[in-house]
Amino acid sequence: MDANQALDEVLTGRLKPGVYQWRAAPGRAASHDLGWMERAADQGWRPFHIDGRRARDKDAFLRVTADSFDFPDYFGNNWDALEDCLTDLSWAPADKGYVVLYESWAELAEADQASFRTALDAFADAVAFWRDTPTPMTVMLSSVGVEVAGVPRLT
Repeated sequence: MDANQALDEVLTGRLKPGVYQWRAAPGRAASHDLGWMERAADQGWRPFHIDGRRARDKDAFLRVTADSFDFPDYFGNNWDALEDCLTDLSWAPADKGYVVLYESWAELAEADQASFRTALDAFADAVAFWRDTPTPMTVMLSSVGVEVAGVPRLT
């Protein structure tokens, strides 16, 4: 399955909501290859893009994620607050669901493995929270050559 097919599987609901690895073409960012945010929005999904190049530790990851999701001012910049905001999203309504693309996640994984695993747990909890609602969430970890053990691949 190529990246376009994988995204179609997510957007049409044929793929169970989850946290997945999304293999991008070498040398190209997934977000630039596909215009994926526009495709998702056109089909009623609320897209979020996390650019992990600026997130090499817990504080930077929380800051980048808060910016990407446009978290409210009351966001507490800690793991509990992240989970609370990921399971609220009242300020970011969606018709069909939420799709998150986390690019350059290897920056955090290599520099602060414990924080990366905690971030994955937070995403998995959010996916589980939204799974049986009218607006499920899927998180895609864009990768080129690097993989996360235990996270299924889309392509």
